[in-house]
Amino acid sequence: MKISYVKPLHSWCNLGNNLPLIIAGPCSAESRQQLWDTASALSTFDNISVFRAGVWKPRTSPESFEGAGTIALDWLFEIKKQFGFQTAVEVLSPKHVELCLKKEVDVLWLGARTTSNPYSVQEIANALKGTNAAILIKNPINPDIKLWLGAAERLLLANIQKLALVHRGFYPFEPTKYRNIPKWELIIDLKTQYPSLPIICDPSHIAGNTRYIYPIAQKAMNLCYDGLMVETHINPNEALSDRNQQLTPSQLKKLLSNIQYCNKKENKRHIELIRLREKVDSIDMQLLELLHYRMEIIKQMSAYKKMHHIPILQLKRWKEIVHSRIKRAKELNMNPDFIKALLEVIHMEAIRIQSQEQSENKNNQK
Repeated sequence: MKISYVKPLHSWCNLGNNLPLIIAGPCSAESRQQLWDTASALSTFDNISVFRAGVWKPRTSPESFEGAGTIALDWLFEIKKQFGFQTAVEVLSPKHVELCLKKEVDVLWLGARTTSNPYSVQEIANALKGTNAAILIKNPINPDIKLWLGAAERLLLANIQKLALVHRGFYPFEPTKYRNIPKWELIIDLKTQYPSLPIICDPSHIAGNTRYIYPIAQKAMNLCYDGLMVETHINPNEALSDRNQQLTPSQLKKLLSNIQYCNKKENKRHIELIRLREKVDSIDMQLLELLHYRMEIIKQMSAYKKMHHIPILQLKRWKEIVHSRIKRAKELNMNPDFIKALLEVIHMEAIRIQSQEQSENKNNQK
């Protein structure tokens, strides 16, 4: 994958050389007053360069709020003139690009769904040729790094030099505490391979809940990301989209005041060890979440067994599990004794959970 010259982030975002880019604003543009009040609150911050808002929101359900539409570009233009922010908007088509450029939107971003479609990316890249626009590219829904880099390459071939990637996490196939799985190790590999390509973290979409935004943002800064894009709403409880992941301006101020930025020199020296540790951490978290999901299924099995008077311990089934898993372990060149011991621990916990579930059900029926 060829990644040609990209302008340093600070050269097009009015930043000092060592400062991270902070992008903030609501998930979606709901009304002029909502945007104005949020921007007014954020204008008192010293470190926010770009004000973002979703003008056109691609939602899964047609009944969900999809942004105020084109009229919101007028509201953003007023905010740009009044408060001096650069403005950022998600675009999904060449028509959106045209409308944004007419209203002097400074930064356009491609959402996860758009990045996942090379045809859409190419259409937008064609519409951007000959412009001086700055582009952010969110990662695709699935952890397909080649697809993500392919989107960047299409825009670079259109001579877009103000470009950065946005890490917003990847769709989880199993339930997790986060809305999207970060998979930090993939980003470390990407930063190692393409050190000149700016990467910004979107902790709001990774978290899905404000309680997790700070640790995710801090993790990104520990890994020397180039900035943060944080969803911020003047009154999240009344937000028409993604209310659970939007900070109030005061919460954002606290986050930015407490966050520690990376030691780039130290990070660079131990980058390989950091990369490997992140891979281990990511795998461990996924293992724990899968084990949790497994035990939830065990509870369902326990209820079924009780209803149909089936004993908790099924020796034939247990032998099948041990045989099939050890066979697979040998194919993976893993120690079969280790796998057998691990299976026994998991099995004992499954027996304990089923016994406890059935005992509690008996007590509740008394």
